[in-house]
Amino acid sequence: MSGAKKIQKIVDPDVQGRNHTGYESWHAFKIMSEFVDATERLKEITPAVSIFGSARIQQDSPYYKLTVDIARRLSDAGFAVISGGGPGIMEAANKGAYAGTSPSIGLNIELPHEQHVNPYQDISQNFKHFFMRKVMFVKYASAYVVMPGGFGTLDELMEAITLVQTGKTLKIPIILVCEPFWRGLVDWIKTTLVNENMIAAADLDLIQLIDEPAQIVEAIFKHYETRGFKLSADEERIQLYL
Repeated sequence: MSGAKKIQKIVDPDVQGRNHTGYESWHAFKIMSEFVDATERLKEITPAVSIFGSARIQQDSPYYKLTVDIARRLSDAGFAVISGGGPGIMEAANKGAYAGTSPSIGLNIELPHEQHVNPYQDISQNFKHFFMRKVMFVKYASAYVVMPGGFGTLDELMEAITLVQTGKTLKIPIILVCEPFWRGLVDWIKTTLVNENMIAAADLDLIQLIDEPAQIVEAIFKHYETRGFKLSADEERIQLYL
């Protein structure tokens, strides 16, 4: 009974007070404002490629140098490059794009640690909400390039795959770079998720493993060679419901 009484106190709106409800409603407007501001600033950047990866990678890492190379090639090929705007792989992506001919975009998130804004950004957009930031990674991307990373990178990767798999966004290239790093995950997906019917075998085709920067650019262009980068009216409507 004491446990039941405790639960009742927690969920009782009279105990919580009306101010909490008012705050939640007002906060919804802040979220809306963040979405509108980001949309207005980013709507003209397509075609673009979102690059994900660890914030903890140092500048002398081969992963960092490889990311700079990939981003520079993508930028010179006409793609805006979108990163998380912070250090590590994010900095490398912005640095490579910043040196190229197309815009370097940083979607910065306020965190208690690990995140500071890198200086290689033509457009720097700040977010307080992870989920809103992730929408923008997906909304304007013609492809995803995923470098080695931790939980945040895995989160972004799995969300991208899920959105494509479920048809909530268009089928676009999802490219994992540095095959030795990803091999264990890909093997687990094959031997566990597919074998236990958690996903279809065809879902494996949603991801590619490519290590050579020139081949990454080529794979993205190959995907679009028969349809182009411009979205149809129906495809634009799909993107509204991410």
